[in-house]
This record gives sequence, structure tokens and C-alpha cells, in this order.
Amino acid sequence: MSSSNQSWEFSPPTPMLAAEAASWYAVQTRARHEKIVAGRLREQGLDTFLPLVSEVHRWSDRRKRVEVPLFGCYVFVKLVPSNERRYRVCNVDGVFGFVGVRGEGIAIPDEQIEAVRTLVTEQLPWSSHPFLKIGQRVRIRGGSLDGVEGILAARNGDRTLVVSVDAIQRSLAVRIEGYDVEPL
Repeated sequence: MSSSNQSWEFSPPTPMLAAEAASWYAVQTRARHEKIVAGRLREQGLDTFLPLVSEVHRWSDRRKRVEVPLFGCYVFVKLVPSNERRYRVCNVDGVFGFVGVRGEGIAIPDEQIEAVRTLVTEQLPWSSHPFLKIGQRVRIRGGSLDGVEGILAARNGDRTLVVSVDAIQRSLAVRIEGYDVEPL
């Protein structure tokens, strides 16, 4: 799967959360309810991130470009974890729960969210990639992807950077030929 038109739904941080060391968490949603859930969470004053990609869908009588979630059935929410906040999120219609042990959620490093945001913003060709836990972590130095971290891999003889969101075990792969890469 690849796409050239990419975007995201993002709500900026609220002053209250910025002062309290909030973290990103993945929330699992019902299929095709990601945009609705993100909107409902924003209505509650929570910061959300829903990376979207543009795809052409074909029906028997027409074609239409639609924006679909990059990671189906997941929305990212930034909050300071507490039982009350988790309860508010889990009570949103369409939410199954937080991704993680005992429904508490696993904090997702800001760098992983920013790496996904950068790849979507730069509108580079991308493809889904199997989730990898092994391999050398690297950081790109210079160019439009400066500072993006991921796992260096080889794909069809090309150098590829795999950016992973550990909590939901999903990854993206982007060609990085011509970029300077340094080990972490």
C-alpha cells in the first residue's frame, strides 16, 4: 500500500496537559470508527493524533479519493494517566480500550509519534512493513527527515528506514537512499 497524499487529524496540546508531563497512548477502536472516536475525544478536551492517508476507492459506478486511517482501528491520545482519565476515554462509544497490559496502556515515546507525523507530512512514498523488534536503530541526519529515528533495513537492495509504533505493533517503511544515517 502506498500513498502520495497524506494528512492527519491532530489537536494541539492544551496548557493543562503541557504542564503535567502527558504521554501518548494508543486506543483501540471499532473498525471504521477512528475519525468518530478522535472527534469525541477532542470534544472532551483531549489531544488526539489520527494519521490519515488518501486512497482512491472504486465502486461499480464511480471512483472517489477518500482519507483513511494509516493504522486502522487505532487512535492516539495524549494525556496524563489516571484512572479517571482512562475511564473517560474508555467510555467513549467506539473505544475498546487502551493498548497495553490490564487496559492501563503503554506510553508511546513522543519520538515515535513525531516520526510518523513527519513521514505523513512529507508525503513520501511509503509502504506497510512487518513490525520488527530486531535490527539496528538509526537516526537520519540532514534533509527533510532530519532527526527521524527507526530501524535500518534492506529491501530489494535499497536502504529502508522502518519507523515503528511499538504499542500497536505497526510499522512504516520509507526508502532513505541519499540520506545520511547514524547509529544510536
